[in-house]
Amino acid sequence: MAQEEVAEAAEAVEAVMTVAAPDTVFIFNTLLFLVMGMVVMFMAAGFCMLEAGSVRSKNVAAICLKNIGLYAIASIVVWLVGYNLIYGNADTPGGWIGTLSVWAQDDSAPLELGYASGSDWFFQMVFVATAASIVSGTLAERIRILPFFIFTVILTGFIYPVQASWEWGAGWLDANFGFSDFAGSTLVHATGGWAALAGALALGSRTGRFKEDGQPVAMFGSSMPLATLGTFILWLGWFGFNGGSQLALGSLDDSISVSNIFVNTNMAAATGCVTVIVLSMILKGKINLPMVLNGAIGGLVSITAEPLAPVVWHAALIGSVGGVLIYVVTPLLEKLQIDDVVGAIPAHLACGIWGTMIVPFSNSDATYGGQLVGVLANGAFVFGISLIIWFGLKFTIGIRSSEDEENIGLDLSETGHPGYEINPVVVPAE
Repeated sequence: MAQEEVAEAAEAVEAVMTVAAPDTVFIFNTLLFLVMGMVVMFMAAGFCMLEAGSVRSKNVAAICLKNIGLYAIASIVVWLVGYNLIYGNADTPGGWIGTLSVWAQDDSAPLELGYASGSDWFFQMVFVATAASIVSGTLAERIRILPFFIFTVILTGFIYPVQASWEWGAGWLDANFGFSDFAGSTLVHATGGWAALAGALALGSRTGRFKEDGQPVAMFGSSMPLATLGTFILWLGWFGFNGGSQLALGSLDDSISVSNIFVNTNMAAATGCVTVIVLSMILKGKINLPMVLNGAIGGLVSITAEPLAPVVWHAALIGSVGGVLIYVVTPLLEKLQIDDVVGAIPAHLACGIWGTMIVPFSNSDATYGGQLVGVLANGAFVFGISLIIWFGLKFTIGIRSSEDEENIGLDLSETGHPGYEINPVVVPAE
């Protein structure tokens, strides 16, 4: 009888280890959303530091203002309309848009939901803010603050939620084409890239950025250490971005999946970075630091559409191709005289499309045809609407600073104070 009791106890322990109690699952799932959401929120600081280091010193305060302002705007707008526009059609799969209503917590059946409703809202909100941050860097040094904030409201309250609902809100892309975008190579990053490209076309290049014959003129950033710090912060934030998109941490399988996502995410960033370094050494003989930083970001964006299914060498290859795209697309934009201050279009748009299209390589549930439909639909909608909005703002309130304002810098013309102290007052010693 004693042996039977021991065997029964062992079976009970094994059952507990295999299937966690519902409240334990709830706690770990909620913890995943909250912790990973905080990590993704810190990406706002990464974008801010990357952009502040990439612009000239006379525009640093303005770029910081844009970044903290867009995060605050996204927080409010996602509460008012954005969240329910994404997820409001979950009860009627195959739709084109969610519901127009204010989000409110609903924890009436917490164990049935599996996580605190507020934790999910927070995690999804910081994704929307990330898309808006992408636009900020491309248009730096000549965009006026007010029209930028107006566009941010439209992007975070309408453009992003509608296209995200097509996949993450059980919309038509998910229901009819099996489109797969695990953490947002297209739904977040390409969305920000398309909006940035439309803005760059409407805005034009910075004064003096291109000569009359079309040759680019280098405009060096104020602080490469700051830009590098921003990239490291983004690299860290991506573990929350991709790892949190597992959406669960209440089982052994989920824990393993999140760990594998971390490994693949890191490997893609590393190979994207190293690929740019190697190409620069072989083809140029000198290594351009801003392009290397974008190589890491390009690798991260590339793996975001499917960071779970690949084995490590898949992730390394996907990230490396992202680095190649950075090296190729960046000078291509210069030839087209499209002024992208931080290189967000190559990193987020080009690599976002690549990462989405390569998903079937490691995930047999996705198809290349379905992925192409999603990429084209996202591009047509986001770029088309963004172009209309940008040109609408251009011909109404105006979107660009004057040449004089641009020459003195947006810090003084838009904020009234410098980002760095100039002509400091020296107090004589007594």
